[in-house]
Amino acid sequence: MAVNLPPQYHDAEAEYKKARTPEEKLAALKKMWVILPKHKASEKVQAILKTKISEVTDELETARTGPKKSTTSYKIPHQGAGTVIFLGGPNAGKSSLLRKLTKATPEVAPYPFTTREPVPGMMDWEDVRVQLIDLPPITADFYEPQITDFARTANAAALVVDLGDDDGPFAAETVLERLAERKIHLVGSLPEGQEDPTVFHVPTLLVANKIDADGSADRLDILKEMIADRMPILTVSAERGDNMAELRTRLFQLLEMIRVYAKPHGKPVDMTAPFTIHAGGTVLDFAEKVHSDLAEHLKAAKVWGSAQFDGQTVKRDHVLRDKDVVELSM
Repeated sequence: MAVNLPPQYHDAEAEYKKARTPEEKLAALKKMWVILPKHKASEKVQAILKTKISEVTDELETARTGPKKSTTSYKIPHQGAGTVIFLGGPNAGKSSLLRKLTKATPEVAPYPFTTREPVPGMMDWEDVRVQLIDLPPITADFYEPQITDFARTANAAALVVDLGDDDGPFAAETVLERLAERKIHLVGSLPEGQEDPTVFHVPTLLVANKIDADGSADRLDILKEMIADRMPILTVSAERGDNMAELRTRLFQLLEMIRVYAKPHGKPVDMTAPFTIHAGGTVLDFAEKVHSDLAEHLKAAKVWGSAQFDGQTVKRDHVLRDKDVVELSM
């Protein structure tokens, strides 16, 4: 599916390229956002625009309030089917969960603020891998600037709550408030029609950790009263291993991705290395994942799974389902 950008968009883009001040750039970018058609084919363009708008907005904010304190810049390339960030207050158990779910070895200690920089790890789920990133804790008085950048670019988030601490539910609310101050909203499902490109909504699972702790049931009731209407909750125990398999599944489901297997012409399909595309994606989306040249010259495809019969020839706009097998035809 083509983006089909209207002439007015290209005019606004030309204004952006000619802009000399942050104010002029922001005005042009917002104009581009308003004009840009909002549909599946334009998702990549939407993401690029939101990132640019965020960067220019930060530049203007810095100019108004003065330069920020010098901080280390962290860049972690996206890998796997998608990226899920771990957010939470001190001692919630984010690092322990990362150790359980991946081969990463973050420092785990019984005192707060053990995690001071992002720690990535790769989680296996069936035949795909998901990137998990443990971020520093958030409190009313402590917020690492790089958390904002990671939250804006993540595909999803896990908000980890400490059920072993009476303050656990309130620490989770503080995390939500501190992120909302930066126009980052953790939500159970994405809202329809995001009109403001400076606002970010991140699909989130609330992970209630330490369900094995004394008094956890009462704290869980409080947590449900405070937050359950905003996002789904899963209870786990990183120490005892409760619900770890379910957590893996729920984290993958947050990404809303499906697996598609490529079948080379005249050869057997490799069922161990799927491509991943967004749920609702088409044969064309799959072809773009395999190689951009394939997408450009794609005529049709044979599909095993979601087609009416195995090996049926379908068009480029055929919507695929999880575990479909596809043979592309040029």
